[in-house]
Amino acid sequence: MEEHAGSERRRLAAAEAGAEPWRAWGPYLSERAWGTVREDYSEHGTAWDYFPHDHARSRTYRWSEDGLAGFSDEHQIFCFALALWNGRDPILKERLFGLAGPEGNHGEDAKEYWWYLDSTPTHSFMRWRYHYPQAEFPYADLVAVNRERGRDEPEFELVDTGVFDEDRYWAVEVVYAKADPHDVCVEITVSNRGPDAATLHVLPTLWFRNTWSWGLPNRDVKPVLHGDPGGGRLVARHQTLGQLVLEAGPGPDGSRPPALVCDNESNAERLWGLRGRSAYPKDGINDYLIHGAATVNPDLVGTKGSLHYALEVAGGASVTLRLRLAQTAPPPAIGAPPALDLSFSAVLSDRQAEADAFFAALVPAGASADEAAVVRQAVAGLMWGKQFYHFDVQQWLRGDPASPPLWAARRKGRNGAWWHMNSFDVISMPDPWEYPWYAAWDLAFHCVAIAEVDPGFAKQQLLLLLREWYQHPNGQIPAYEWAFGDVNPPVHAWAALRVFEIDGGTDFGFLSRIMHKLLLNFTWWVNRKDTDGNNVFEGGFLGLDNVGPFDRSAALPIADGLLEQSDGTGWMAMYALNMLEMSTVLALHDRTYEDIATKFFEHFAYIATAATKLWDDADGFFYDSLRVPGKGRTPMRYRSVAGLIPLCATTTVGTVTLVRLPELAQRVRWFLTNKPEYADVVGARRISDGGQQRRLLAMVDPERLLRVLRRMLSDEEFLSPYGIRSLSKRHEDKPFTVTLAGQDFTVGYEPAESTSGVFGGNSNWRGPVWMPVNFLLIEALREYAHFFGDGLRVEYPVRSGVQRTLTEVADDLADRLISLFVPDEHGRRPIYGACELFQTHPDWKDRLAFPEYFHGDNGAGLGAWHQTGWTALVLSLILHRR
Repeated sequence: MEEHAGSERRRLAAAEAGAEPWRAWGPYLSERAWGTVREDYSEHGTAWDYFPHDHARSRTYRWSEDGLAGFSDEHQIFCFALALWNGRDPILKERLFGLAGPEGNHGEDAKEYWWYLDSTPTHSFMRWRYHYPQAEFPYADLVAVNRERGRDEPEFELVDTGVFDEDRYWAVEVVYAKADPHDVCVEITVSNRGPDAATLHVLPTLWFRNTWSWGLPNRDVKPVLHGDPGGGRLVARHQTLGQLVLEAGPGPDGSRPPALVCDNESNAERLWGLRGRSAYPKDGINDYLIHGAATVNPDLVGTKGSLHYALEVAGGASVTLRLRLAQTAPPPAIGAPPALDLSFSAVLSDRQAEADAFFAALVPAGASADEAAVVRQAVAGLMWGKQFYHFDVQQWLRGDPASPPLWAARRKGRNGAWWHMNSFDVISMPDPWEYPWYAAWDLAFHCVAIAEVDPGFAKQQLLLLLREWYQHPNGQIPAYEWAFGDVNPPVHAWAALRVFEIDGGTDFGFLSRIMHKLLLNFTWWVNRKDTDGNNVFEGGFLGLDNVGPFDRSAALPIADGLLEQSDGTGWMAMYALNMLEMSTVLALHDRTYEDIATKFFEHFAYIATAATKLWDDADGFFYDSLRVPGKGRTPMRYRSVAGLIPLCATTTVGTVTLVRLPELAQRVRWFLTNKPEYADVVGARRISDGGQQRRLLAMVDPERLLRVLRRMLSDEEFLSPYGIRSLSKRHEDKPFTVTLAGQDFTVGYEPAESTSGVFGGNSNWRGPVWMPVNFLLIEALREYAHFFGDGLRVEYPVRSGVQRTLTEVADDLADRLISLFVPDEHGRRPIYGACELFQTHPDWKDRLAFPEYFHGDNGAGLGAWHQTGWTALVLSLILHRR
């Protein structure tokens, strides 16, 4: 272990310094490119219908590619992935199947089982796992049964079809190990878990992303790929990448796998009844293998090629294949390609040992073996969730020169105001299949978790969305591709501070750079989401989707109404404090930031004090308020996570800081003397154990803090065995209903999938436990504990009679979240619910998923199954809790 310690850190340092491009190749291929906004050229923005799964095997993508266990360069010039065929399916398994948003009874949903088992930050060592049925894949049944089910019924999953009965499936595991930044050793192990011998076709596939057929100037040079007539090799040449070689070892029978070559061009005849650009289109290998069609090029020349293994494997046996993919010559790469060495056992063992050493150094000694496994697989999910994201919005709005003219209305439709955006980057995605596009507030949470292993990449990601080709000229941060103009919570300043701290708190250049961009975004919020300039904010759905009785992003169901939001106001108070913290840190090194610190100190005071309009003293809770001119305010008295967000707006300022920043200290004194009405939010002071005086800045004063915590820490309301619910359980028997314009709108406690179609109906903030807000609430409790010390105790849980410090409460909440992923005393993981296959089968139970959210009562994983992004925050909880 000692000889391998530090190897991955050295690679990271070399990549960060620009000395060696260890991040240049990685798992940047999407899990799904069909059904995305980028590929939608329809008149009315029907992305799922315009490019369905049935088209994906035959139709060339415009903006990205997808595949199984996918690997590519950072600009996705070349792509490498697996294709599989069990001999029974009607199509090759080239990509993961799932339901389009309109097909699922709870929105889009992947219907496959795969896992990210390992990845170092430089992708020097990676493992991926997939379970493939030996029976015909039940595509039609999955669509039909889910279509028949209503929102009040559970989703019909692949495991429910019986295709895994008697263990009749293939376990396919792929290992990548880099010999150098542009030389990757690949080991594929296929295991027949069934009792009988069976055949599996394995087709490692190399292809070029089609960038030559769109009619764009200077982009029409077509690369070329040749298959070796003797099999076992593909040689590719590209004008900028040079020469690539994919070398394959022999199969179990000693023969070299034959090469099959076609073109990454659309099958226009199948799709539209038109003549295509190639007689050997994108689905040529599919049609050749399954239907015996003459659709692969006999000359072995094209832009997409596979090496075809037909493996007969005995029941219970395994076969291992070896390949190597390397960049072997710079352009023009006209020489003969070299043979690649396939005896790379030392590379595999070294990279695995280095990965083991990396994670051994990362995970604290106090963590259990199960917790260490959670950390490692959470990191793997984050790393595999990085995808190449290309989207030139202006080009997309106009259409390509070689494509038919687009509808004029398109330019004023979806994302029409975001014409300036031009994305061409590797970005951390929320979920590689269900959400294969970045989401602004998700990404902020990803970065906090990523910073534990790769702070350089985390900082780059936070800065990326604030660059001028992403951030709108008016200061808004793009939300996500379905609607860049939607509003996500402003958590980027918080994330930047946390990443700065995790990285050691010394990169002041990063902090200064991001603060300048955030100043523009903060101003956008003040100008656009505080309609009356009274420091009480709106914002729309703010990432909480269907948390309320009606869609908060749509026009309100009552004329001239304005919804003043407790979460919007809480987020902005938190934003102001984050900016205050950032500016004070920078001011200690550059006094010019002291003026900015005083600005955000005062702005926080204004927001936090104005928020008292949203406080309901009778209930002891913050509520959204519907305000109608001439009719006053009507509180929306449903207790949700939106009313807990104000707790997150808190920090402390110590005497040492104020002494070193005398102008800020003087302004604070003047402000409290001349504007005493703000003293409740900035006036509390205590002497710490070290003798330093501290001042609490909090949107929720001590009295209200205790009252809100009585709601939050009650198992009759927000407290579940697995964290804090997003809606109070009291609404299970007492749903909240409001009548507006003669129509009733209701919100009730729903611990699992939502039965409401509000905001698309594909997620639920009406009861389940969500990792990101739990993480923020735990952090807020620690901040209050830092100020009050052990002198402040609360009953926890409420009605238990047990008094605990806020630190103890925060620790217990963290433990509840961690317990979602580790086996309990019966060996069962709460995330897997009642599914016995996942709970007890030795081949399934230790493969971890990181679901989007969790059942509010039993902790079962729900939503996007591989949403490792913000759910990976559990690794931070483990690292800091243990």
